[in-house]
Parts: sequence; structure tokens; C-alpha cells
Amino acid sequence: KPPVIIWEVEHVAKFLDAVREDPLFPLWWLIALRGLRRGEAVAVRGTDLDAVDRELTVQRQLMIVDGKMHLGPPKSDAGVRTLALDEFTNHLLSKQRQWQRDRFAGTERNPPGYLFPPPDGRPIRPDWLTHRFHALVRKLGLPPVRLHDLRHGAASLAGAAGVELKVIQHDLGHSSAVTTADTYW
Repeated sequence: KPPVIIWEVEHVAKFLDAVREDPLFPLWWLIALRGLRRGEAVAVRGTDLDAVDRELTVQRQLMIVDGKMHLGPPKSDAGVRTLALDEFTNHLLSKQRQWQRDRFAGTERNPPGYLFPPPDGRPIRPDWLTHRFHALVRKLGLPPVRLHDLRHGAASLAGAAGVELKVIQHDLGHSSAVTTADTYW
């Protein structure tokens, strides 16, 4: 296993501030602060958001197998989960959903309703997202970390904020609190 390397709070803040105008800002937010895996984040659909109850359901992931993209369930059964959203995240995702609907209204593009599609309407490839992240990190002069390390950072930030281990376990989609504790503490 590669070592868990995370950014300091200042690095996360600098990254999110710098990508605030990036069309993928809500996706970066979900990974950096809510701990979604990259394949889960790119597979989020507008129908996964319940803006009234402020919840986001994670129920699928996009992955690359033998160079081809495949849609499947999350990494484990525990990966299928519903996240409670704070007001800002709910607003951010609601705006993204409306933008996505407006952008593709009356077209045949993006029939599944992916929340973060490029202009052609196809889902974002997880490997492309990783390359995009590394390019942004280099451009911003931030310490090099893997995209997956943002997920680790989200768990550490939640722990530092006093969030209970069981809640962090659930939000990350871990099947066991032992996995969460062994990885992050």
C-alpha cells in the first residue's frame, strides 16, 4: 500500500480557492471535503441528489478496465451510501444539476444525466481526472499528492473536526471502522 500523504488544511484551501471558477469545482469539493473516490465522483448523476432532504446517494462508480470505461457498483457493499449534505454543498450541487440540465436540454447528449459531463455529454474518464488534478497541482505549486490522497485528507479533516469514527466510516464507504481507524489514525 502506498503511504497515506495528505495536504495541510492550508493546501486544501489554496487548491479549492484556486479552482473555484473551474467547471469541475463541485467535483473537486466532493473529493476534497466529502471523500468520494474519483470513480464515484464522475459517476454521480443529477438524480442522486435530493436537494430537499440535502442528501447525495453514492451508488455507482466509473472505472477503467483494459483501457475501457465501465460502470459498476462502488468498491464494496458499504460503498453504496447516502451522505448528509451541508447547506453549501447542497447549494453547489443543486446549481451544478441545473446547469447540467440547461446545458443538455433538447439534445441527445448525456442521457444518464451525469452531473459533471464534458461538452460532448459523455462521462469524465477517471484517469483523465487524475491527469487534470496533477496538472492543477503543478500549476499551483502545491505539494504533490495523489488525487486519492484528497480522500484521505477529507477523512483527516473530519476527524480533526470531531466527527465520530462511525460517521467517517460511513461517509467514506468503508465496510469496517477498523479499516478507517487503521488507515487514518
